[in-house]
Amino acid sequence: MEFIKKTHIDFIGKKNISFAISAIIAIVGIIGIVRIAMGTANMGIDFSGGTAVQLKFARPVPIDRAREALARHGMKEANLQEITEGNKLLVKIGKTSVAQGNAADQIEEAFRKELPGNQFVVESSTEIGPAIGDKLRKDTLVAVAISMLGIVLYIAWRFDFKFGVGALVATMHDVLAMFAVFFVLNKEVNLLFITAVLTIAGYSLTDTVVVFDRIRENLHKNTKDSLKTIFNGSINEVLSRTIITSLTTFLASAALFFFGGEVIHDFALALLVGVAVGTYSSIFVASPIVEVWGSRVKASKA
Repeated sequence: MEFIKKTHIDFIGKKNISFAISAIIAIVGIIGIVRIAMGTANMGIDFSGGTAVQLKFARPVPIDRAREALARHGMKEANLQEITEGNKLLVKIGKTSVAQGNAADQIEEAFRKELPGNQFVVESSTEIGPAIGDKLRKDTLVAVAISMLGIVLYIAWRFDFKFGVGALVATMHDVLAMFAVFFVLNKEVNLLFITAVLTIAGYSLTDTVVVFDRIRENLHKNTKDSLKTIFNGSINEVLSRTIITSLTTFLASAALFFFGGEVIHDFALALLVGVAVGTYSSIFVASPIVEVWGSRVKASKA
């Protein structure tokens, strides 16, 4: 199955443009990670500590009215998330003046007083202390760092150290891109987002390995052409497969984004961004880095 026939696109020749774009993405992503490490980004209660209460009302509740009801009871900083299916409302309170142990009770009391004609039930109530949130944030950054190290060791063992570095940079690029998008859009960073980040790291690595496999195969078969020619030819050979795989994954993530509900909306958004960026990095980041390194090594030996 091929969406496109044999192509002859000069991907390596566009490396300067792709490197510049990737550098900008990486800088924004690093800023986002620094803000997360400092706890000053839009942190979910998983990391910052707080209370989350999900309520199911008998009738729909306009989110503006719900926000006003909470504000009148001293909860102006409450984050509201409307779940249209079943007239549900998710209320999250992080760093507020409300005592953590009483936050859930105060949320219920506020709605009982402000919306007396609209009965509701509490479907779930979760509380996370700030100490636990701080530990989760640190452990998350460590987990991402360990996964990056594992990737470079695996690729270096399977291919070559140059390929390992290329795969590592490309995967880090994808991770930074996801952090950059969520930072710019001021999306909440929570455990679901971190799950998406690690998922995309594995997906991107798989796509990169496919490209590297073809490059290694062609390097053994063709010893006369330049590295640029071999790399371009290899990428073009697997381009159709890459597009089909990425498009299938993208459509599945899009289905979650549009029809999965509010609870996993941001998670699906992270997957969409990750799939798109992961496909880009396999072609325009990982391979050009290895080609540039290989060409310089080859030139130094000449």
